[in-house]
Amino acid sequence: MTGIIFSIEEFAVFDGPGIRTTIFLKGCPLRCSWCHNPEGQHPNPQIVKSPNGCIGCGRCIKTAYIENQKAIYTDESIKSCPRSLIRYCGETYTANELCEKILKNIDMLQLGGVTFSGGEPLMQSQFIMECISILDNRLHIAIQTSGFCENDVFRTILDKADYFLYDLKIINNQTHIKYTGASNKNILENFKILTQSKKEYVVRIPLIPTVTDTEDNIENICKLLIQNNTYYAELLPYNTMAGGKYKMTGRQYQPGFDTTIECNPHTEIFDHYGIKTKIL
Repeated sequence: MTGIIFSIEEFAVFDGPGIRTTIFLKGCPLRCSWCHNPEGQHPNPQIVKSPNGCIGCGRCIKTAYIENQKAIYTDESIKSCPRSLIRYCGETYTANELCEKILKNIDMLQLGGVTFSGGEPLMQSQFIMECISILDNRLHIAIQTSGFCENDVFRTILDKADYFLYDLKIINNQTHIKYTGASNKNILENFKILTQSKKEYVVRIPLIPTVTDTEDNIENICKLLIQNNTYYAELLPYNTMAGGKYKMTGRQYQPGFDTTIECNPHTEIFDHYGIKTKIL
């Protein structure tokens, strides 16, 4: 069993309890207009080019091919760049290889554990399950997920992992489809499954200006939380640098909202419902 990883972050402190290693797996079925990790959306390794530091020598273009008026870089493009700005994003690991890398820091990770993130990590659920079988009883396992997967897949992971960081973005289904490209039906179903389990979890809410931070959406999230006996949530303000990676992947950042507006956490609404919050 192999998995495709686009980043491994050691000494992470925001991805679950304690000090952790966070594994970012490639592939995501959602297309959130504000996505901070566009390089994590495509499920396969891809060649990317850093826009910073290019001297415009044109060598990469000569070794690329053109598709829909865009340069598609090749292995030769990687070799030709004099500043090493072109690289593969996404590396294939076997479960044993990845776990061996994680366990090199086992002493430190006893104070935390390992978190599987993405992309959407549950797109590679079988790979994660094999990793968990190797790491089981040795490290605390957390899953950072949008919850967008089949219920059976979620139940399988739920049975084996220790902790979940669960994103809740938009409650209205049509608005969810508009800004993420998919229905939230399975997300809401899996959240209910999670809250009815005995597993530890934390809800995380991305605060996207005029999209997720509206009074109506925040109130709907609060109602969903109290219906499911959840009285704590972490709020993630919109990162104004979110669009910086799109040029690297040859795409244009089109968030669909005014990025100059500051997000509003509406903590007074959470307070009204008795829900404690923490702004990260």
